[in-house]
Amino acid sequence: MMDIDSARIGAWVGQFFWPFLRLSAFLLAAPVFGARSVPVRVRITIGLALTVVLLPTLPAAPALDVLSPAGLLTAVQQVGIGVLGGFLLQLFLAALSFAGEMVSLGMGLGFASLVDPQNGVSVPLLAQLYVMLVILLMLAVDGHLLLLELLARSFTTLPVGPVGLRFEDFRAVAGFVSDMFALGLLVALPAVTVLLVVNLAFAVISRAAPQLNLFAIGFPVSLLVGLLIVLLTLPALPGQWAGIFGQATGRLSALLGVR
Repeated sequence: MMDIDSARIGAWVGQFFWPFLRLSAFLLAAPVFGARSVPVRVRITIGLALTVVLLPTLPAAPALDVLSPAGLLTAVQQVGIGVLGGFLLQLFLAALSFAGEMVSLGMGLGFASLVDPQNGVSVPLLAQLYVMLVILLMLAVDGHLLLLELLARSFTTLPVGPVGLRFEDFRAVAGFVSDMFALGLLVALPAVTVLLVVNLAFAVISRAAPQLNLFAIGFPVSLLVGLLIVLLTLPALPGQWAGIFGQATGRLSALLGVR
């Protein structure tokens, strides 16, 4: 007869608990899954369902007591891997949101804001438009399934244990923050350049004809030109999104050690 003690029970629980922590932390932090509009219970339920589905295919976790020091360190590592991966993907959406904010400010629409369902904060109208479009694109091409596949494969390259993330991994994610601003600037560059030329033209006109009310004339013209440029550049958004999403998934693959 097999003896069952607390250590053995803790080891059995850990086989399910460690993958659940990593998957749930990723779902809480990642785009789409981690949106404020998605209740926490729903995200935890999805994490439970994914853990049950993936558990037979995952490598065996070490037999650690959940409440032991090694078990607590392992729990911190699993949460850190999930949160860091989700945060890296949030930066991908932040690049598009940053681009929309720059265009909105150039058009004079900085005051027109909506509540972002992803984060629950107010963002300019065009920033919300860009974010919603790229989320729809990601869902249309099964990008969310690709992210879950990378996370599932990470259990082989980053097995469950008290050692996982390194200091270099945090530095790599911090480096992507600066890249996010550069990528957002590239997306917004055509519209920002045209709007800058329009504003310079109005500056010249104001010097030549000071009696003109440039506020009454300049705002509608800037708004009209900005909307026209946004309309003309929207067809290029899928290609720009593919490049940014490719960089984000590449960074995530490097972080998780998946090739």
